[in-house]
Amino acid sequence: MFVDYAEIEVRGGDGGRGCISFRREKYIPKGGPDGGDGGKGGDVILKVEQDLSTLLDFHYRRAYKAGRGKHGKGKNRTGEGGEDLVVKVPPGTIAKDKISGENLTDLISVTDFYVIAKGGRGGKGNTHFKSSTLQAPRFAQPGEKGEVRKIILELKLLADVGIVGPPNSGKSTLLARVSDARPKIAPYPFTTLKPNLGVVRLKDHKSFILADIPGLIEGAHQGKGLGLDFLRHIQRTKVLLFLLDVTASDLISEYDNLKNELKLYDLSLLEKPAILALNKIDLLTEKDKKRLKLELGLPLVKLSALTGEGIEKLLDCINQELEKVKLREKGEIKIGTY
Repeated sequence: MFVDYAEIEVRGGDGGRGCISFRREKYIPKGGPDGGDGGKGGDVILKVEQDLSTLLDFHYRRAYKAGRGKHGKGKNRTGEGGEDLVVKVPPGTIAKDKISGENLTDLISVTDFYVIAKGGRGGKGNTHFKSSTLQAPRFAQPGEKGEVRKIILELKLLADVGIVGPPNSGKSTLLARVSDARPKIAPYPFTTLKPNLGVVRLKDHKSFILADIPGLIEGAHQGKGLGLDFLRHIQRTKVLLFLLDVTASDLISEYDNLKNELKLYDLSLLEKPAILALNKIDLLTEKDKKRLKLELGLPLVKLSALTGEGIEKLLDCINQELEKVKLREKGEIKIGTY
């Protein structure tokens, strides 16, 4: 099951209590205080696990607590620190504070980690409180409580290209045609109930990750259809691939509706480079194929995901746009190039 949202509670371990102890040795019947400090509580750490692809585990376990620090001991011995708790999350996980709404961290790389709840400090032993006026302090500090947080985890898929289109426009068929992914395909709307990823392999050992996002309908940004649940997955993509069904009654209106839903959800999505693909041209006559033109200011590819017609041209177009993105990231292309 694909799950991309979860709410959990995390608790750092409590610090250990400081020790009240006095030195007692032969010939030294009234030694001074020698109580050691308590150990620090363990931290709760979020860490990326490459093999994970969903937040499903967090629906079965919602509370996480690190180990408590050990109490201090006599002879100025400090208690052991509590054991850290490492909580594994999939790449692309965002952690937010549920109370404030603050974005705490965005974990993408396999080397990424974040201390989400710190353990409490250990209390000081009575040896720290000795003074000229207090030779035998009979008190010590308790350990501090560990940090407690209510956390929202959101998963945003890491894909180079995101397919955006209305229901039943052929997104899953296209993904299955060009990659090793095998999404569910059927001739009715909302077959795709979760985002699917596929690796597309190009010539010269190049490849990119393609995401099939469940179909968007008007009002998706408000939660209609499946849009609100999955629009977040488009935010990380480098290139958008608008996919329309050529048999639609008004292609321009379909395209405008898609752009409007993206705009209302996140205006920055419209700044991404985009390609328009018209699918199901196998249903048109050769004469109609030639007549089919849309002047919308972005690369246009006519194809059939079912038969494979136009697929090579589409992949070449995607590759060109991704290469431009690389150059842009290096500062070799100005933002206005697209």
